[in-house]
Amino acid sequence: MQHHSYAVRAFRAGAMAYLTKQTVPDELAAAVTQVLAGRMYVTPSLGEYMASSLTKHPTRPGHHTLSEREFEVFVLLAQGQSVRHIAESLTLSIKTVSTYRARLLDKLQLTTTAELIRYALDHRLVE
Repeated sequence: MQHHSYAVRAFRAGAMAYLTKQTVPDELAAAVTQVLAGRMYVTPSLGEYMASSLTKHPTRPGHHTLSEREFEVFVLLAQGQSVRHIAESLTLSIKTVSTYRARLLDKLQLTTTAELIRYALDHRLVE
C-alpha cells in the first residue's frame, strides 16, 4: 500500500509513530502511550510490511534513495500528472520539475515516464 512507503519515509526522518486517518481510537491511544513512553509505535500491518520488505529485498529499492521532493514529484508523475500541473501545484518552474524527472529516471535507471509509472505500480507506491 502507498501509505506504507510514506510511513517508512516518516520513520527514516525521525517519526516515532505513523497512523492513517482510518486508525481506530484504541490504536491511537496505544500509539500515544508508546510514544509518551519514549518508544516507537508501528501498526501490525506496517510491521508486517517492513518485515517482509527486509526479507524480499536484501538491497534497498531505488526509490528509497530519493530526496523528499524527488519522491513527491515521482508520485505525482506516477499518478499521471503533467510536468506543467506538477510545477503549478508545487510552486516550481516547469524546468525544475523536468530536472527532477530526469534525476528520477537516472536514479531509478529508467528511460521513460511509462517505465516510471510501471515502477511505481510494481512497488505499490501509487494505486
